[in-house]
Amino acid sequence: MREELLDVYNKLYEEYGSQNWWPGDGLEIAIGAILTQQTNWKNVEKALLQLKNAHCLNIECLQKISIEELEELIKSSGFYRIKARRLKNLIELLSINPQPDRETLLSINGLGDETADSIILYLFEKKYFVIDSYTFRIMNRLGLYDGKNYLELQRIFMDNLPSKLQLYQEYHALIVKHAKSHCIKSNPQCVNCVLNKRCKYNIEKNSKSMER
Repeated sequence: MREELLDVYNKLYEEYGSQNWWPGDGLEIAIGAILTQQTNWKNVEKALLQLKNAHCLNIECLQKISIEELEELIKSSGFYRIKARRLKNLIELLSINPQPDRETLLSINGLGDETADSIILYLFEKKYFVIDSYTFRIMNRLGLYDGKNYLELQRIFMDNLPSKLQLYQEYHALIVKHAKSHCIKSNPQCVNCVLNKRCKYNIEKNSKSMER
């Protein structure tokens, strides 16, 4: 599994290069991880732009701003009242404890494994591999994992990859990039995919086409 995971990483990196999600973007990524719940990234980008234009992509502003003002700024992300409360709870925690552990993050209502690990990896810069729906999709299509257990798949990555912060950060960012550009949910773009020669989904699809 180690060789397979590193081969996938190397091919994605050769295709897309560094995704430049850091440094300095940690808090923005953490905020985005909350805003992206139950919506698409385009709506999140609109909300992040609103926060940026209001000079509120920092802990100081997010502490001072009223819940109503925050709701208005992130309205485009949907479920904005719930998300505003979650953001406020996170910022309150960070103001008391700048680097809470994973268990403490998970104690915040509405913060699940993916959101907590995104915060830990990109904001706190600690080595926790982030799993999301894109990771499940790509690993399933490659034939490397067909389950749905977050912690199990996370353990596969963390047990088999070199324990390097930048590798974890870059790998997750590349998975997101590839899932959006080629390995999309419906009608994946397999022809020009850099992983198509080792992809179980693509091989089986081509085999069925030849049988017709």
